Amino acid sequence: MAKDFAPRISKRKRKTLDLTENIDTSKFKLRDERLLEGAKLDEMYLADINVKDQVRTKFNDSSLKELAENIRANGLIQPLVVHRDKRGVDTLICGERRYRAMTLVEMQKCPVFILEDKSEQELMAIQFSENSSREALHYIDKADGILNYQKATKASERKIQAALGISKSEVHRSLMIARMPKRIKDAAKKYDLEKYVLLELDALEKGTLKTKLTKLVTSGEITKRSQLKKAIKEGGVLKAGKKTIRKAPVARGVSANALIKALNVQSKGKKLDKKTRDAINELLKEAKDIVDI
Repeated sequence: MAKDFAPRISKRKRKTLDLTENIDTSKFKLRDERLLEGAKLDEMYLADINVKDQVRTKFNDSSLKELAENIRANGLIQPLVVHRDKRGVDTLICGERRYRAMTLVEMQKCPVFILEDKSEQELMAIQFSENSSREALHYIDKADGILNYQKATKASERKIQAALGISKSEVHRSLMIARMPKRIKDAAKKYDLEKYVLLELDALEKGTLKTKLTKLVTSGEITKRSQLKKAIKEGGVLKAGKKTIRKAPVARGVSANALIKALNVQSKGKKLDKKTRDAINELLKEAKDIVDI
């Protein structure tokens, strides 16, 4: 059955609609802000906050000191986020960098958002979102955070994508990295390995080549994808760049007689007085007595 279409309207007669006119702009908030709805803003002693393992495990010491000095001078701008359980225990959910920085300047109290009645899944989503949006989160910490979320929620990769707001491919790659051996993940942080070094190493079939390359990666000899590809071509051997060494020209000996003969040939047809010719012959004779040129 053919569809009926509205008659075409010229551009001059078309009306421009403002789609944002009747929309509640308060809905456009970050996911963690939505989950913070109902949180109470209060002041709390740092000593009363329970700090457990967070998503972030790697901190930049210099930036932490800078943050501490900034807090000392200007105070804490963004409050910490804690969750109060049924026993009344307040556990830090977001703001471990700020918490550590405040301990460096020996602050006693700070402002906090207190959450209650949040599920473990909601708390993990808030924590992951907050850490990802602040100082660059190491991809190993991010991967471990995604795996922990999956274990806690039993969620599929698609549901994790929707909950954490990251692409499906990033979820998939992160889960692959999180399941790698601890020694490889530790090396990634220690030597600042490129993410794709781990992914391409993991894709190799088990065998002698993969064993050799794993040793090079965990020792920090391979840190970049290009180095790994080169080592794969070389069969698991990391060769140093070859330097072109130019050899010095080899001096070839010329006998005095041959030189005299050449001079005689060259001097033929040239008018040389007897004194000049005798001087050349005497010079070559002396040279022959010293060394065979």
